[in-house]
This record gives sequence, structure tokens and C-alpha cells, in this order.
Amino acid sequence: MIIGLLTAVAASACYGTGSVLQAVGSRKSARREAAKSSASGVTQHGGPSLSSTAKAAVTWEFMVGTVLDFVGFGLGALAARLLPLFLSQTVISANLVITAVLGIKLLGIRLSRAEWSSIGVVCAALVLLATAAGPEGSGHTPIATHWWLLVATVVLIGGGTLIVRLLGGRAAILAGLLSGLGFGALGVGVRVLNGVDPFHLPSLLGDPALYAILVAGIGGMYLHTVALQIGSVNGATAALVVGETVVPGILGVLWLGDSSRPGFAWVAVLGFVVAVAGAVAVAWFGEPEPEPGAPQAGSPEADELPTEVAAH
Repeated sequence: MIIGLLTAVAASACYGTGSVLQAVGSRKSARREAAKSSASGVTQHGGPSLSSTAKAAVTWEFMVGTVLDFVGFGLGALAARLLPLFLSQTVISANLVITAVLGIKLLGIRLSRAEWSSIGVVCAALVLLATAAGPEGSGHTPIATHWWLLVATVVLIGGGTLIVRLLGGRAAILAGLLSGLGFGALGVGVRVLNGVDPFHLPSLLGDPALYAILVAGIGGMYLHTVALQIGSVNGATAALVVGETVVPGILGVLWLGDSSRPGFAWVAVLGFVVAVAGAVAVAWFGEPEPEPGAPQAGSPEADELPTEVAAH
């Protein structure tokens, strides 16, 4: 349990730092596109085009953030094998706190009292969950359920990407939520994956859950990048927290045999609900409002400002 918790905390740190660096890279790329008055940077619905998202992905900040995401993925996968999903996914989702704190320094974001209070609620909920968590389930499931996981993941990522592109600039929170659901599917896939313990390559390559993990990881990364390009980093990350926490936590209990300590079920439920509510509150309060007289992102005035000020 202790090793699993430490692993989940390390994964959370990697994900939180990576999100802020990716936001810095995404916003820097968006300002460059706007400075060029490039019509190719947005779709007809006002969202980022595939080319602008690709350009954001090759900034050095975004690439470093992506490396941290991969490290976080490895640590998160290990945590998902060592802890109940409702605990591992929620601890990993605490990267919201790291994102918010680093965003103050790197993005020039000023957190309101409501946001700080919401972050405190999330931290308190994590303490409740860690106190209540019991042994994780076995993770052994029929192969048919692995196929269902793959189908659901493809539908989620494919349909979600289409909807986000149609909504354009209004899709920041939805894109964050869908990316979180993708990462949640990834966590479930890691938990049920065959051929890991003991290692058996043919079983691993023949398991549909492996391909669900790949689709969920790549699609979740793309949708998260879009969310960071068009919305608040705190709001997008909070929506991601809800997506990657709620569904995996429920599936872990109902499908994989995760449980709480005897007599602590109510504490686990309370901690889970409070954690999600706190994340939603951060998303609600985290949407930035332009300051009166402040230059708009992408304008020549904004492009001349330092990164952390222009991104605010």
C-alpha cells in the first residue's frame, strides 16, 4: 500500500508539471500563429486546427511536458496495479494542485480564494480516501470484457474528437473531460491487462486491452492538448480529473473487486464525492476573465509581453 501511494504521488507530480509545461508550449504556439495572422491556426468553428496542435507539440516546453507525462504514465500504471482504482486514480488526479501552484509562476495565473478553497477540499478528500482504502481486486476478467473496453475506448476518443472539433473554441471543458475519460480507460486497461504478471509476450500482444490503452493514451493526449490551447489550464485539468477519477473508481468497485477497509465504506464514498466536487469547483472558478484593457491573446501587444503575463 505504501509503495503504491508513493508511486501514485510521483505520477501526480509528473502529470501536474507536465500539464503546465504543455500549457506554456501550447499558448506560445497559439500566440505565434495569431501574430502571423494565420487562418490555418483555427477551424471554421473557432477551435485549434490539427496543424496548430501539431506545432504546439513541437515546442520545447511541450516536449518536456510530454516526457514527464510518459514517466507519469509508467508510474501511474504501476500504482493502478498496486492500489484500488478509486484511490490510485484520485491520488494521481491530485496533480490539479501541482498544476495550480506551478501555473502561478509559469503562466502568471492568480488563484482566487474560491480556487484555493476548492484545492484544499480536494486535498482533504484524498486524506479520507487514503484512510478508507482496502485491498485492491484481482483484475482478472473475461477476455470479452477486454473487447468491450477497446470498443468503448474507440467510440469515446473518435466520437469525442469529432464533437470537440465541431464545438471549436467552446469545447475546452468538454475536451478536458473527454481526455480524462480516455486516461481513465487507460487506467482500467492497465489493471486488467494480461501477460504482465507473470510476463508472457504472446498473451500481452493478443489482449485487446493493450490496444485500448494505446488508443486511450494517444487520444487522451490529443484532447488534453486541445483543451490547454483553448481554455483555462486549471479548468481543463479539473475536468480531466473528474473524467479519469469517477468512471474508473466505479468500475474498480463494481467490476474489479476493489474495496474499502471494513467499516470505512462511508468514508471512502465521502472522500470520493468530495474529491470530485472539489475538482468541479476548481473547473467552475478556474475560467479566466479578461482584465479590462488587457491586450487579447495573439494581438501584437500580447505577443510582446513575457510568456507568463501574456498567458494570464
